[in-house]
Amino acid sequence: MLFRQLFEPESSTYTYLLACPDTGAAALIDPVVETLERDLDLLHRLQLRLAYVLETHIHADHITSACRLRALTGCRIALPAMEPVPCRDVGIQEGHPLDLGSVRFQPLFTPGHTDTHHSYLVEQPGGSRVFTGDALLIDGCGRTDFQSGDAATLYRSVREKLFALPDDTLVYPAHDYQQRRVSTIAQERERNPRLGGDKTLEEFVALMANLQLPYPKKIDLAVPANRQCGGCTPDELEALRGPDTGG
Repeated sequence: MLFRQLFEPESSTYTYLLACPDTGAAALIDPVVETLERDLDLLHRLQLRLAYVLETHIHADHITSACRLRALTGCRIALPAMEPVPCRDVGIQEGHPLDLGSVRFQPLFTPGHTDTHHSYLVEQPGGSRVFTGDALLIDGCGRTDFQSGDAATLYRSVREKLFALPDDTLVYPAHDYQQRRVSTIAQERERNPRLGGDKTLEEFVALMANLQLPYPKKIDLAVPANRQCGGCTPDELEALRGPDTGG
């Protein structure tokens, strides 16, 4: 399997490129509109055909490039089937793998950050990777105070589903704000300060209720745009690129 981890610095978002070496078919997980040209150039240099854009959830901190990638490459947009959006080509559900040549994505329903959030497990002979979106971050997790988030639900998603994966499964999150790139299930299960060790459900719910996080800077633009798979207007894109005065 061909694999690349890519970074967008403004929203600290990781985009992941995975491809089947036999067919040249590729998928991008959680692409960002500002890095559209970078991603297209990489696909061209590696002589890959983009087959899927795969979203973990409806993002609130950036606009996806899914719609633009589909228009330019003919790829299909795959996102959770329970998400009521008109732009989806493939509905993702746990128990229904998505195959990309020799690469198989196993969707894991991991709600809590949002109520439709999915992670993606990829098992290969050299080891397994899980792409956890905002459900599980390195030494952290996504917030639960908007988009139908729920702390108790997230606790169960991570502790009962993600932490049940083998110890050596590599954890690739949607974001990191300290330039960390990868973790493991064993590491997060043992030492994640929010969810690891002997952290109880009650302790986690109380912790998440008292984070006092600022209102997401771009949520009012990003969420409506992402419900159209990033199909927003040029004026909205210009607003996104403009000065950001959020907290």
